[in-house]
Amino acid sequence: MLQIALWKRLLIILVCLSGLAFSLPNLFYDRAERHNDAVALIEAGEDTPELRAERSLWPEWAPSRLVNLGLDLRGGAHLLAEVQVSDVYADRVDGLWPEVRDRLRGEREIVGNVRRMPSDDAGVLRVAVSNPDGLQHALETVSAIARPVQTLTGVGARDLEVRLDGDEIIVTLSEAERLATDERTMRQSLEIIRRRVDEAGTREPTIQRQGADRILIQVPGVGSAQELKDLIGTTARLTFHPVVDVTSDANTVPEPRQVIYPSDDEDGRYYILEQTPVVTGEQLVDAQPDFDQNNRPAVSFRFNPAGGRAFGVYTAENIGNPFAIVLDGKVISAPVIQSHIPGGSGIITGRFTVEETTQLAVMLRSGALPAEMIFLEERTIGPELGQDSIDAGQVAALVAMAAVLGFMMLSYGFFGLIANIALLLNVAMIFALLSLIGATLTLPGIAGIVLTIGMAVDANVLVFERIREELRTARGPARAIELGYEKALSAILDANITTFITAGILFALGSGPVRGFAVTLGLGIITSVFTALFVTRLMLVFWFERRRPKTFEI
Repeated sequence: MLQIALWKRLLIILVCLSGLAFSLPNLFYDRAERHNDAVALIEAGEDTPELRAERSLWPEWAPSRLVNLGLDLRGGAHLLAEVQVSDVYADRVDGLWPEVRDRLRGEREIVGNVRRMPSDDAGVLRVAVSNPDGLQHALETVSAIARPVQTLTGVGARDLEVRLDGDEIIVTLSEAERLATDERTMRQSLEIIRRRVDEAGTREPTIQRQGADRILIQVPGVGSAQELKDLIGTTARLTFHPVVDVTSDANTVPEPRQVIYPSDDEDGRYYILEQTPVVTGEQLVDAQPDFDQNNRPAVSFRFNPAGGRAFGVYTAENIGNPFAIVLDGKVISAPVIQSHIPGGSGIITGRFTVEETTQLAVMLRSGALPAEMIFLEERTIGPELGQDSIDAGQVAALVAMAAVLGFMMLSYGFFGLIANIALLLNVAMIFALLSLIGATLTLPGIAGIVLTIGMAVDANVLVFERIREELRTARGPARAIELGYEKALSAILDANITTFITAGILFALGSGPVRGFAVTLGLGIITSVFTALFVTRLMLVFWFERRRPKTFEI
């Protein structure tokens, strides 16, 4: 007989009501979004009457999670950046010089004096020794610096290539080490960009590697590409240097192991600093926007234990001396050390605005980009274009739904009405699931929903046609409905499982918009099967128990 247990009925009804409740905020997207933003700001400590008014736009007890809108629907910024991985080669090779020099100086009786020679290639270290007879010994000494490459693909290879070129020793990174460095640099750049963009409060950014050395960055809700570039286009290299001298002559040539940097205040001053920093931004563990003793915007920072010890020792030994804080090649502050600063914390002052201190703190917390980025492509998609996409998607979805609803009503009458109610619940549950999992809806995602609308009634058609065939065999109405669902089950599962596998392959191998299409298609298949096999059957059971028809036609 056609029966469904009470607990199954309650569970099906609960799932349908939950789908309606969690999809409802998307019908009032602007109000729910303003409510969510206000709640987040109030929880962060910014409690104002305006925020409380925004919070009251949506009931506190009701679900408020929304479907995130992608770049093509909401507008935002698009950047394609090329990471200059060759800069990392140069920094790595340049950092080898102190170790090479110290090792060769320990063998001075054999190799003589050691001198670094100029090189046209920044990724090449050239070293000369004064004793030609000790050149081979010097080569062996420098070769001992090489270490095994720490990657699976570089097993057995060394990280350095050391060879002779006439009377000079040439040190470069090996090919295996360059490949490993490229991979590390790209992974680190991706992670740092992701942390910076996420900390800026944006929603669902797309940050993907493209090719060997390029990164695609798409951030919905950002006003312009320049705003996004200001956030992620700075390497944020923070270093702390002892000050040697201050000059107004930009052409001053510093002594060896010294550097000259301009002042960030644009007052014409240039600082001559010791090249080796006391501490660097890599030793920072926290940075927060703050205010100094004169209530001017500043950034407070805190070092890790190693950086804190070095910072404390230097300030204790250099009271009364200036100390330069350098950010990306500019001296942003050069305070005089007034006293010993223990604990590894301090404050960066300068001509900052509150917005600039917030942005600087984000960049310092997320760390320095390992290499410079060149932006090859930048594009801003305005909210108007995004709204046009939403309107076009809505029209397509409404036209598709109206056509399907009309076809089902004309073809199956009352049974078509049941299928149409299930279709509406199906769409509601798709949006509920998208909201719950935090997925991003893009224009291809809307296409996936439109396709789901067309496919959703396929299972109902199979069931209704099987019921029609069973009625022709003179079976009773209850038995015909029951057999209709049983015999259509294998065909329904076969068609939907194969489509779901296709959606899974698209999600696994695709990226960006293709994934958005795959997500909505996959979720639509799940909800379609649920509504076709359980929701329509429950409605038919309620109808049959109320009417008890002796016979009926589809």
